[in-house]
Amino acid sequence: MSAPVSALDAVLPEDADAEQSLTFGDLGLPEQVVRKLAQNGVTTPFPIQAATIPDALAGKDILGRGRTGSGKTLSFGLPLLSRLTGGRTEKKRPRGVILTPTRELAMQVSDALQPYGDVLGLKFKVVCGGTSMGNQIYALERGVDILVATPGRLRDLINRGACSLQDVEIAVLDEADQMSDLGFLPEVTELLDLIPEGGQRMLFSATLEKEIGTLVDRYLVDPVSHQVDAAQGAVTTMTHHVLVVKPRDKQPVTAAIAARKGRTIIFVRTQLGADRVAEQLRDAGVRADALHGGMTQGARTRTLADFKDGKVNTLVATDVAARGIHVDGIDLVLNVDPAGDHKDYLHRSGRTARAGESGTVVSLALPHQRRQIFRLMEDAGVDASRHIIGRGDVFDDEVARITGARSLTEVQAESTANSAKQAEREAKDLARRLEGAQRRAAELREEADRLTARAARERGDDPDEAVAAAAEALAAEAAAEAEAEAKARAAEERRREERRERKRDERSFDRRDDRREGGGRDDRRDDRPFNRDRRDGGRPFKRDDRRDDRRPYNRDRREDRPFNRERREDRPFNRDRRDGGRPFNRDDRRDDRRPFNRDRRDERRPYGRRDDHRGSGAGSFHRGGGNAGGRHSDRRTDKPRWKRNG
Repeated sequence: MSAPVSALDAVLPEDADAEQSLTFGDLGLPEQVVRKLAQNGVTTPFPIQAATIPDALAGKDILGRGRTGSGKTLSFGLPLLSRLTGGRTEKKRPRGVILTPTRELAMQVSDALQPYGDVLGLKFKVVCGGTSMGNQIYALERGVDILVATPGRLRDLINRGACSLQDVEIAVLDEADQMSDLGFLPEVTELLDLIPEGGQRMLFSATLEKEIGTLVDRYLVDPVSHQVDAAQGAVTTMTHHVLVVKPRDKQPVTAAIAARKGRTIIFVRTQLGADRVAEQLRDAGVRADALHGGMTQGARTRTLADFKDGKVNTLVATDVAARGIHVDGIDLVLNVDPAGDHKDYLHRSGRTARAGESGTVVSLALPHQRRQIFRLMEDAGVDASRHIIGRGDVFDDEVARITGARSLTEVQAESTANSAKQAEREAKDLARRLEGAQRRAAELREEADRLTARAARERGDDPDEAVAAAAEALAAEAAAEAEAEAKARAAEERRREERRERKRDERSFDRRDDRREGGGRDDRRDDRPFNRDRRDGGRPFKRDDRRDDRRPYNRDRREDRPFNRERREDRPFNRDRRDGGRPFNRDDRRDDRRPFNRDRRDERRPYGRRDDHRGSGAGSFHRGGGNAGGRHSDRRTDKPRWKRNG
């Protein structure tokens, strides 16, 4: 049975002299591994390595608890390699499995252990999402000794029949607390159930939550616990600071700190936030790139490689990069957005001050976030100093010393200077190439003259005259080419001028349309085709200064006389006006000249006036007398049904 989690808290003694005198060779590792460690400059084990490796080599179940960057990878990786050396691996049946929560951590663990696996003849394979499953299946077909996998992809391979865990002798669960946070524990328990009992289990985590205790009780048998720099991770070489900034100053403060000299990792909450901050930093002249889960695996790998190689000074990441990613030389972590909880804060902070180095953690806090951030610091067990930033472009000496912030003007000056240096190098290279081309042309011209003289002698002609004729022909050809080039330049200049003119016209029409959409009469331009209120001189219309020979249209004006409603001679058509000038009178209209009346009966209308029909049904009586054409003209029957009364 496993020991209770609460009893697994034996903190390692920290004896500096004993640690310095202890070497990896004293821990029982194979000689090949010790030599490879020495070649890589690793001679003295960290405390958790010195405590864990002997028990792991003895085959005991291990429960390791330590902060990020304490050396846990070699603590379980070197004993795993040593114990699997010399065995036989069947295809599709690995003998060792290392489970990690993220792709980046899986690749990092594989990169850290691969050199030591090579000297022992063991094959590694990373199995994670975002990479080719076909390549992973092919590698398993050929045989893989140790799988470094994420739970989701490993389960997919098992469901496809491409992998089996029946031969697994050693299983390692790294960053178990993050697997719990990400909801991977059901998949982890499913995979651990597929591993035969009796093998060795090693579990490493920065914290021991309730779910982690359940894994320990279920799968670890009499585990040996080792703890170094437990979850309340106050590291003596790491300092914590909170900068209280105003919302409008958050971006310039971020850019000023990111422009510092050295490697900086910036943490934000969302993927879109990472892309936005990285773009803003690049616009400010900072070499920055984004890293988040929305990128393809290839893009994430390239970004991380550029950051490690120094091509990018600032990495803007989400919490996907906060767990297990190790990059040498990160001396500042900047939290632009607050961490979700104290565990996320500790894992973000763990990107710096790794392996005994010093580092600084800076968190930006808006005024309404101060209480939340200091409560988070208290839960994490760290003591942070507070600094209030009055302006985004002015820092006091203490803040500038802590963060290494530089003004954007200085950054832009440095970036411009670097660009100038690059341009100068390119100019020098082009000058060298031009000089070489000119020298080559002179040599070819001499060779051509020599061959021309030789051909003239073979024909019996004068060589000097032949060379002179060739020179004249060459000069004429060069003159013709120069003339053609001049004409081409002139034509190109005309085309450019025409394009500029068209663009000006288009812009003028666009502005005119924009003003027309605005709806204001005062916004109209002088170059519009028609404006009734505009005079020829460009002045706006004034009623008092119009001249008789250029006054605008007035519909009420008849020649030069003012409008008079009683004038009838020159008025246009009026249906109520008779030829004699008298107003219309209904009683004196004649049949041959009466206006249209919808109630009038004639040959074209089937019904008469409304009051002409009689109840007898004998038809409507026409005003002229009689029935119109003898047709049936009952008004009720001729009207549509919806117009009938009664």
